[in-house]
Amino acid sequence: MRKTIINQAGKNSPSSDLDFLDLEHLAQVEFTSECLEHPVESALLLMENSVSGWQAAISGEQVIRLIFDQPRTIEHIVLMFEERQQSRTQEFVLLWLMDNEDTYREVLRQQYHFSPPNTTCEIEHYEVGLNQLKALELRIIPDIIGGEACATLKQLRLA
Repeated sequence: MRKTIINQAGKNSPSSDLDFLDLEHLAQVEFTSECLEHPVESALLLMENSVSGWQAAISGEQVIRLIFDQPRTIEHIVLMFEERQQSRTQEFVLLWLMDNEDTYREVLRQQYHFSPPNTTCEIEHYEVGLNQLKALELRIIPDIIGGEACATLKQLRLA
C-alpha cells in the first residue's frame, strides 16, 4: 500500500522559493495607529526573526496602506495574524488601487475566529493577478462584535 500523509497545517504556507518584495525600498506605508513596542515595519520588512509583528495602539478598525513608488505586478499575498490573548472573530479586507485610477477594488474579504490557546494563528497565501498595482490596503476589524480588541498583523509579504 502506498501512503502519503497530507500536511494540512501547511496548505496555505507560502512556497519558500517566492521572491518577496523589499517593501522598505519600494513603497511607503500609511497606517491608522501603532503600538510603540510593535511598529508596522516589524510586520512588513523581510527580517528573519521578526517575532513581534504590528499591533494597533487603539481598539477598533485599522488600516495599513502600502503606496508603491512605481506600479507593480503582484502575484502572491501572504498574511499571518496571531492572537494569543482573547477569543474573537476578526474580519479583514484587502483592496487594491490600479495605477491611474482613483477607486479601490476589493480583492477579498475574510473572517477568522481566534480561540486561544488552541486556535491562535491564521496564515493565508493568496495567488492573485494584480497588474499595475499602485496601492494595497489592508483593513482589519479585530472583533466584529465591537469588543475592545486591538488589531495585530504578524506578517504581510508580497511577491
